[in-house]
Amino acid sequence: MEYLHTLIYLCPLVFLAGFIDSAAGGGGLITIPAYMLTGMPAHHVFGTNKLSASIGTTVAAGRFIKNKAIDIRTALISGMASLIGAAAGSQLALLLDDRTFRLLMIIAVPCVALFLLIRKDRSNENESGHQNLSLRKSTALATAIGFSIGMYDGIIGPGTGTFAIIAYNTFMRFDYKTASGNAKILNLASNVASLFTFALAGNVIFVIGLPAAVFGVAGNYIGSGFAIRKGAKFIRPMLFIVLLMLLVKVIYDFISA
Repeated sequence: MEYLHTLIYLCPLVFLAGFIDSAAGGGGLITIPAYMLTGMPAHHVFGTNKLSASIGTTVAAGRFIKNKAIDIRTALISGMASLIGAAAGSQLALLLDDRTFRLLMIIAVPCVALFLLIRKDRSNENESGHQNLSLRKSTALATAIGFSIGMYDGIIGPGTGTFAIIAYNTFMRFDYKTASGNAKILNLASNVASLFTFALAGNVIFVIGLPAAVFGVAGNYIGSGFAIRKGAKFIRPMLFIVLLMLLVKVIYDFISA
């Protein structure tokens, strides 16, 4: 009963995060602050969040796979590279000045949003041009995207899925729907690796994380359905929303530091 009050406000937020994350990434921008409000220590916040995020992302990835809205080869290559990149990023985070890095983010995020805006003239954003890439080039790009996005996840984290979708769409010419599906596998790989790390250290509160995960699963299931059915018409606006949320968070953290 002592956790009931916490779950009453936490679970709807986890549902919303799952809905957004399943299509455009960035769910952590909602769940991390929500878990922080419970008053649990930071390590428990991140560990418990990884539990609900991993389960929810698994469901979303399953829907994308079932509907063939994913390129398995690309996703697996990126997923493995992401694990290596995340490990490297975690080490790099210890060397970087946090305030300088956040300042770079304040500059980079609006540039990414502007880039998306000026690409609006693509003839059909639901058609993929990936088949035109050679095997060698697609392998190199999948590896580079996985490693770089994984490194970003290891350094700072929020918006990982969003940047993965943008990278798959921009550099590998995947339509937004397939790019979102690929991003789920990449995210799942880093989430599961982090979850095991936190769980082994005793930093996962299952009595909160598991009920929250049920709502996260519901959000991911419904959100991924929208993304699969509507494609770019749904995913593209969601990307802008997540980028705006990320920019607000980074500016707030920068000012508060």
